[in-house]
Amino acid sequence: MRNISFDIVAIIIFLLLIVSVVTRKMTRTRTNKLFLFGICVELAATVCNILANYLDVVPGVSVALRDVLHLFYLLFHNAQSFIFTMFVISYLDMWHKLTERKIVFVLFVLPYGAVAGLLLTNPLTHLIYTMEGKYSHQPLFFILYIVVAIYFIIGGIVLFLGRKNIGRIQMMSLIGVVGLVVVGMVLHMILPSQLLGGIAVALGCYLLTTTVQRPEDYIDTMTDLFKLAAYARDAKNAYKNGKHWYVVMLNTANYESIVNMIGFEQAVELLKVVADKIVRLNKEFGNKGTIYYLDRGRYRINFPAKYKELAAAFANMLNNELKHKISHNGFDISLIPCMILARCPEDIESFKSLMSFGQDFHLKILHSGRVMPASEVYNPEVFKISNNIDAIIEKALETNSFQVYYQPIYSVEKRKFVSAEALLRLYDEEHGFISPEIIVTAAERSGAIHKIGEFVFEEVCKFISGGEFENLGLEYIEVNLSVAQCMHGDLADKILLIMQQYNVSTDKINLEITETAASFAQRVMTENLNKLSRSGVSFSLDDYGTGYSNIKRVISLPLKIVKLDKSFVDEQHNPKMWILLQNTVQMLKAMNMQIVVEGIETQEMVDVFSELKCDYIQGYFFSRPLPKADFVKLVEDSKHSA
Repeated sequence: MRNISFDIVAIIIFLLLIVSVVTRKMTRTRTNKLFLFGICVELAATVCNILANYLDVVPGVSVALRDVLHLFYLLFHNAQSFIFTMFVISYLDMWHKLTERKIVFVLFVLPYGAVAGLLLTNPLTHLIYTMEGKYSHQPLFFILYIVVAIYFIIGGIVLFLGRKNIGRIQMMSLIGVVGLVVVGMVLHMILPSQLLGGIAVALGCYLLTTTVQRPEDYIDTMTDLFKLAAYARDAKNAYKNGKHWYVVMLNTANYESIVNMIGFEQAVELLKVVADKIVRLNKEFGNKGTIYYLDRGRYRINFPAKYKELAAAFANMLNNELKHKISHNGFDISLIPCMILARCPEDIESFKSLMSFGQDFHLKILHSGRVMPASEVYNPEVFKISNNIDAIIEKALETNSFQVYYQPIYSVEKRKFVSAEALLRLYDEEHGFISPEIIVTAAERSGAIHKIGEFVFEEVCKFISGGEFENLGLEYIEVNLSVAQCMHGDLADKILLIMQQYNVSTDKINLEITETAASFAQRVMTENLNKLSRSGVSFSLDDYGTGYSNIKRVISLPLKIVKLDKSFVDEQHNPKMWILLQNTVQMLKAMNMQIVVEGIETQEMVDVFSELKCDYIQGYFFSRPLPKADFVKLVEDSKHSA
């Protein structure tokens, strides 16, 4: 009788692995199910092998029973290379490449199908083994080894093609499984009395469960859903492998407000409630979606491309479900679900764009309350620029590609242009004109805003110090300061130094700060503004009416001019807005401040705000921002036509 000790150990390992798989919830995906299926199949093979070898030496046991046990052992055991290769294909997210073309799937199944056919007909043909007298191999037994080799070769090719999609440890583990099985086969041929096939597979499965099948790396402990790491891995692999799929992207627009209202612990409980709703709905749809929880109230549900209608129906039902108030622990919570259905890669072309867009799309689009197709709200060119904006800015600084445009400001009292606002512009050879908002936001994040700010200010000083500016009869130029610039310790010194270099009088410069910047009470900003003000530089408050700054803080700053935001202009026909506008102008005038109205586009608007006693008017009615040469010509022409 052969030594069955190794097989008994293998059975114990398989049973422990099954318990581990179930308790660690490793049954959700195709990959997990293939792993569990492989363990169960080899467990059955090992049990059959023990029984077959035991009954081979027990007198009086029927040949038919022994034949069946050997048959099922070979049938199950030789399925392992087939199952393992399917596991590798699924793990690397290449399953669609196997199933999209029937001929490929048929060719993949054919080797094991041939082995299964030979084994099932062996009781009649005896081509693989015979039970006459004792169990013995027959001439075609070598085909079993050939088929194992075929699948391991296919698995090796798949691993090579997907080598960039997995980590080094995972790659080595998958290769190690093949090595263990091969070593087990070789040792069994050298020592036929030792049953080593089962223990080799058992050790391989244990290796996989400690390195590859690690749910703790991909399961969110709060919601029990797949987490961000799993979503990123799956999405990245899908793009690399040319996979097509639909993703329902759910961002909770008021998540931060909910946390502030009920606290973090209660918010976590609420996230679980939402997760349960998504899981329940997914079950109703046949569990066709893979559910992820990323963070901060963001969920994703992926559907294979063939479930287009199902994905759309799921998204709409989930959106309607989440619009209802959720009663939890005495709180009635109203979520604001912002939901997008994206077809990838058709709608969103790259992994980087998918992750960037999904991060905060709820802050950048107008929430309509319906499920929005990604094609309506996602602009590939804008996101391409956003993803490369740091490199674009760096290149523009190196090549002096930034430009300064000027928009004239009209004096109601003097009925002529008396100043202009200097505005940053960038034309990139690849992307064309890039929005200043994108540039400033990225530059503040990277720190490049200081170099850009110095460039703009120096260009303005060059313009003022030249003869053209004096001939135009302009009083001053307005230059914007970002929040980051205001917080820089040597801002005032740098500005005064540049003005001194170009012999520019301080009364020729007016620095604009936004209402957002004005809301900061940091000592550094206050010192900068006060030092510049004492030197004779005047200040404007831009975008007044859009922020939440304390009015006491605003009046404490050395401001000469307040610029009313375009929102005042757009809503002037609203009776309440008109009352607010009248009182705002009266209040600012009482504080001896001058008023600029931005966003004026029609003669009617000019007349309205002139009658309201605003001092200056700026907008497209007079001119959009222009390059310096065009701006000079505009002002000169206006002087001649006056």
